[in-house]
Amino acid sequence: MAHVVLIPGFCRRTVGAICTQAASWRSTASTLRHLTLTSIMKSKRKTDHLERTASVLRREVVAAAKVCEIAHESPSVKSLRLLVPDKDFSFKAGQWVDFFIPGVSVVGGFSICSSPQLLEQERIIELAVKYTDHPPAVWVHNKCTLDSEVALRVGGEFFFDPRPTDAPRNLVLIAGGVGINPLLSILRHSADLHRDQADKGSSYEIGTIKLFYSAKNTSELLFKKNILDLVNEFPEKITCSLHVTKQMTQISAELQPYVTEGRITEKEIRDHISAETLFYICGPPAMTDFFSKQLETSHIPKEHICFEKWW
Repeated sequence: MAHVVLIPGFCRRTVGAICTQAASWRSTASTLRHLTLTSIMKSKRKTDHLERTASVLRREVVAAAKVCEIAHESPSVKSLRLLVPDKDFSFKAGQWVDFFIPGVSVVGGFSICSSPQLLEQERIIELAVKYTDHPPAVWVHNKCTLDSEVALRVGGEFFFDPRPTDAPRNLVLIAGGVGINPLLSILRHSADLHRDQADKGSSYEIGTIKLFYSAKNTSELLFKKNILDLVNEFPEKITCSLHVTKQMTQISAELQPYVTEGRITEKEIRDHISAETLFYICGPPAMTDFFSKQLETSHIPKEHICFEKWW
């Protein structure tokens, strides 16, 4: 998610000052709602992150984080690994963070692409940010360095967080472009659950997972090695179908078995419909609208269709 919002007053504060100020927001949910509504009224953008998520519950914790790794995931996307020492900071697979940058008055909204277990074990989260002209994305691509400090707050109602006693569910994940980020978090979390179940027998029993992922070309298919590693690790549990819509070069031999030229089709999705399947969709608005409506017309219960739009 590359949504942004202007919150006056943050441009001159350090991360420590942001976190100190944030502590005063923790008192009540109404305080958070007031902050949200005030910021919306002062924002010059009509469809920014905070406005679109004004009614979405956020965690009260605002945690300091330090950039510990930066990588190029594609020609247009950079990934960040951030160390978050605060043990009160946690998230569910699929959620996003408000991204506060010292010296930048615009606050980013980026989906987490790592699993909750990575945070629990190593206090690390991962983000992947596509380049745009919005200040948080510009900062990530042009100014962010190792040891840069930011602050994070978790929010979002798009997540997969089963309890150990829940009935097994199959998952169909449908991603477009950088909409892969929250779905990769869900995919990684599902793999962790399967490992825990195999090792300890005490975790949630996951069903099968099918990932449909579309991008302009193979260079813009993010995290493809990570995805294929999971497919190879769990061949009976995880499968993927990668789609490219404007491929201009030859597809590598490694990717050819998984790549289809052209968009994800209705028929491909229909072939995976069952009463035990949950559908998670994240991508451009037109894509999420199309597939969510198609699933509804196929009589999938609305509570089995989860979607989030990136803008």
